[in-house]
Amino acid sequence: MRIIVTRPEPDALTLKARLEALDHDVTVEPLMSVDFDSGEQVDLTEAQALIATSRNAIRALKVQQAHMIAAKLPLFAVGPGTAQEARKLGFELILAGKGTARDLVPEIVANVDPQAGALIHLAGDQLAFDLAGEMALHGFRVEQPVVYRMRPARQLSLATIEQIFEGEADAVLLLSPRTADIWVKLIHKHQIGPSAARLTHVCLSPAVARRLAPLGAIRSEVAEAPTLTAVLDLLQ
Repeated sequence: MRIIVTRPEPDALTLKARLEALDHDVTVEPLMSVDFDSGEQVDLTEAQALIATSRNAIRALKVQQAHMIAAKLPLFAVGPGTAQEARKLGFELILAGKGTARDLVPEIVANVDPQAGALIHLAGDQLAFDLAGEMALHGFRVEQPVVYRMRPARQLSLATIEQIFEGEADAVLLLSPRTADIWVKLIHKHQIGPSAARLTHVCLSPAVARRLAPLGAIRSEVAEAPTLTAVLDLLQ
């Protein structure tokens, strides 16, 4: 199967290797790039714990002046991949969630005291879930410094357009609602909607699949859980 991987680098290459190990052919077509340079500095003065809802949130700490102090604090990671990235940076006290920011809420409530200090959510510039608002309902104060920004791709590569148009690609992986939005926009921009409709759109979650509605009648498959493992299981 020829699969188009839309994840940003460096995760796209890691995923490419995993898919090739499953005997798939892979085209890497990142629909976003990560900008760490314009991130806000993190103030940990009143922090009791950190929250990371993406691997890039952890990677952003590498360019932060406070990253050594941050690694000594408890960390709530959205899923196993983010937890693994945190261990590379030296975090030891990590609680990994099931894959979504919403799933982290009960874990945080059960493990920390709202009176013990602020929670620092290492945020990107686009958030799919109002974590701070939800935690406020439980008495927590959540600060959300924007430590990285995602820049959308402005066009697809000529090679990917040709693969879609010629029917050489079989599937595309879409792992976030924003990625799905960008995919829809670029498919319309390049006027390859009928060709793209032949692809199987493999989606991380129902929320991702819903963003594909502007493409009309397409084939889509949704993972049983919002994790990369579940996506790979779906492909198998």
